Amino acid sequence: MTKRRSRGEGGLHWDPKRQRWIASVTIGYTPAGKRIVKRGSGRTKTEAKNKLKDVLRDHEDGLAIAPTDYTVKDAVTYWLANGLRGRSSSTIEMYVWYANKHVIPAIGARKLRELSVEDVDQWLSRKTSELGTRSLKLIHNLLDRSVRNAMVRDKVKRNIVALCEVPEGRVGRPSKALTLDQAETVLKAAESATPRIRAYIVVSLLTGARTEELRDLRWDHVVAYEEQSSTWRPVTQIGWEHEQFAIYVWRSVRQSGDTKTVRSRRSLRIPARCVRALRLLMREHEEVYADGPLDDRRVFGTRNDTAMTAENVRRDFRLAIKDAEGIDAKDWTPRELRHSFVSLLSAHDVPIEHISRLVGHTNTVVTETVYRKQIRPVMQEGATVMDRIFPLSLDP
Repeated sequence: MTKRRSRGEGGLHWDPKRQRWIASVTIGYTPAGKRIVKRGSGRTKTEAKNKLKDVLRDHEDGLAIAPTDYTVKDAVTYWLANGLRGRSSSTIEMYVWYANKHVIPAIGARKLRELSVEDVDQWLSRKTSELGTRSLKLIHNLLDRSVRNAMVRDKVKRNIVALCEVPEGRVGRPSKALTLDQAETVLKAAESATPRIRAYIVVSLLTGARTEELRDLRWDHVVAYEEQSSTWRPVTQIGWEHEQFAIYVWRSVRQSGDTKTVRSRRSLRIPARCVRALRLLMREHEEVYADGPLDDRRVFGTRNDTAMTAENVRRDFRLAIKDAEGIDAKDWTPRELRHSFVSLLSAHDVPIEHISRLVGHTNTVVTETVYRKQIRPVMQEGATVMDRIFPLSLDP
């Protein structure tokens, strides 16, 4: 005759509703005298017993028991709702779009505790044909932070996403730079554009400022050097009858209002073309905003003095250069004016260290590998020196 277990010794039974074996054991009682029961379930008796052992091991180690029904979608949704505080609305919209488009449909139904490195690797590999490397890094980062957040909240024991490497994605359209002739053509085309986009193109190409920095440039940060007081003062206060002018690149349209990095905060003297374009734009603003001072108004703002969006700038830029000879407007973007600035200076023998400081890079690596498009790709130093050491005339 089979001996019945005593109360608290646990048991193993079949749950017809869940269609699973349930292993359970009592590990103690609450102060109110209620039994504390731990359970494990599985499709077989052995699986149920092993799950119960895992639960008991975690309990003995003082770990919270991760829920078995918590999914990747639950983790991502929670992080999107609670992990992006302080970010701009555009950043939040971007993460939500990537989550709904690429993360949740693919692996959202997967139980978080069962998510494996293989699952993530295979998911990222499938995405390489449709996403570039930057987008792959973004969705990996999104999932990584979501799972890390879930781990902090005891929904999963460890973050396996951090163990996965991001593969190379689809090759996108490489950034390029205007040649000297193309740059002159673009500047000529800008002369026929509205004062705002004309000034934007000229200042962007001839200073190398980022589009996010120019979109939040204020008039009190357009300054002239007053020789009498030996100080830089806003042109809104002292006018344009001076010889030296500069812009303070101290702000951007980022949520915090700060520039991208500390090194990005810089003051740039501007050339004569920029001065003329800004002076014409200021005259227009003085007529439009005759009821108040310009000081804190945006140089390239909208009629309502809100910041232009990246889409606004891209549209107006392409309209301005659509008739430029030898330039296909749809193949160029405003950010490539910055690339052109770097490449043109490099082609005219300006040291890379100086260029890096002008564009606000932390070091020269990004300037040299990402921004500088060699207009003269032949390395000349070695041949030049050797010709001096071992001179030889090419005349017959």
